[in-house]
Amino acid sequence: MGEWTVFSPGDHAPNDGTYIETGDNSYHMGINNPKKVQLKRGERFPETSNHERRWKRMGHN
Repeated sequence: MGEWTVFSPGDHAPNDGTYIETGDNSYHMGINNPKKVQLKRGERFPETSNHERRWKRMGHN
């Protein structure tokens, strides 16, 4: 079983790192001014800018 790559607000970070907001259309169009957060393993993800966005670790696909 692989590690999750997209996280919802309230989920726990699986690893230390910088996470960035992503959305359904971000693959093609990107999102303007995405939030970025630095989290330690086990910390909870904060709320996103809107309900359609999720968190993804920067530098990982």
